[in-house]
Amino acid sequence: MPGETEAHAARAETGAAAPTPGTRRPGGRTARTRAAVRDAVLTGLTEHGYPGLTIEYVAEHSGVHKTTLYRRWGDVEGLVADALDLAGEDSWAPPDTGSLEGDLRALAREVVASFADPAVAAPGSAMIAAAFQSERAATALRAYYVERFARCETIVERAVQRGELTATTNGVADGSRGAVIDAGALARSVSAPVFFRLFITQEPVDDTLADQAAAAALAAVRAGVFTTGRAGAEPAPGAAS
Repeated sequence: MPGETEAHAARAETGAAAPTPGTRRPGGRTARTRAAVRDAVLTGLTEHGYPGLTIEYVAEHSGVHKTTLYRRWGDVEGLVADALDLAGEDSWAPPDTGSLEGDLRALAREVVASFADPAVAAPGSAMIAAAFQSERAATALRAYYVERFARCETIVERAVQRGELTATTNGVADGSRGAVIDAGALARSVSAPVFFRLFITQEPVDDTLADQAAAAALAAVRAGVFTTGRAGAEPAPGAAS
């Protein structure tokens, strides 16, 4: 089982408050076990890739008996999928710079920064690689990013409130055209050029690329590219969901 240092790190990563001294946070031991297993899975994926990850490796590096791993997670696919689920339980929020342009630029730069340090980027890259080899991991990865992009709806909502956009998200009309902007599609358009270079062409990425991606996304959203229709209306066939 991990010690207090690991438990503190897990709380810091998820944004959870430390338990009051003398009390026991419900599920605390379970949460620590899950975090230890997640860390072992990420380390194993980074060192050996998905084909080389085994229950025995995770048991050895997490301190959790393999019988428990089989009982709670079933197999390696279950371990990888749960590691992605746990990664999504953090307190990350999209940037709030005071302008739509600034928010998109900061968002793109965050993506670049997350892969700038090889030590930091390795676990995320290993997870993405695992999704190409496991359908369950791919499903978990999709769910992770769907949830991530859903958090970016606030970027559009703030832009509408500031009068930078004349359409809203979540089907809530702003008193003008009542159109709906697909905030998830906007967020994807910001990160897509970065991921393309990282994982397809394997080219270097930097803030210049981030700024280009943000500028292209800004021009597109202003041109109505991500507008899916009027609030409350059914999306047109083929429109992004």
